[in-house]
Amino acid sequence: MNTAEVIYQGQLRSECTHLQSGTKIVTDAPTDNFGKGEAFSPTDLVAIALASCMITTVGILTRLEKINLDGSKLMVKKIMESNPRRIAQIHIDIEINNPDLNEEQKRRIEEIAHNCPVAKSLHPDLIQKVTFTYN
Repeated sequence: MNTAEVIYQGQLRSECTHLQSGTKIVTDAPTDNFGKGEAFSPTDLVAIALASCMITTVGILTRLEKINLDGSKLMVKKIMESNPRRIAQIHIDIEINNPDLNEEQKRRIEEIAHNCPVAKSLHPDLIQKVTFTYN
């Protein structure tokens, strides 16, 4: 079964539909590459896929261990490079919202985040700079 359908809307915009749920995401080319910048760009989706995968895999661990991370926040910064145009770096600042975590729990959270499926799928030349703050 297919995962998604992508329909080109013209003017450097695509509508992407998740086939199982019907959820839609619109992408737009960024303003520095002839687009309007009115939606996530395809490379933005790569960067947020990394952040979302990290917190999802951490969420699986903490759910199993009954650790609450509700309200944790990830800030994502994507750095592009040219010749060839590609994502050079993704910076993710992860604020974990649980002041009661011990050092072993923090170590495991960080290990799991760094080894999520998206992190392991990206090219090794792409720099993944991840910082953790515990509140």
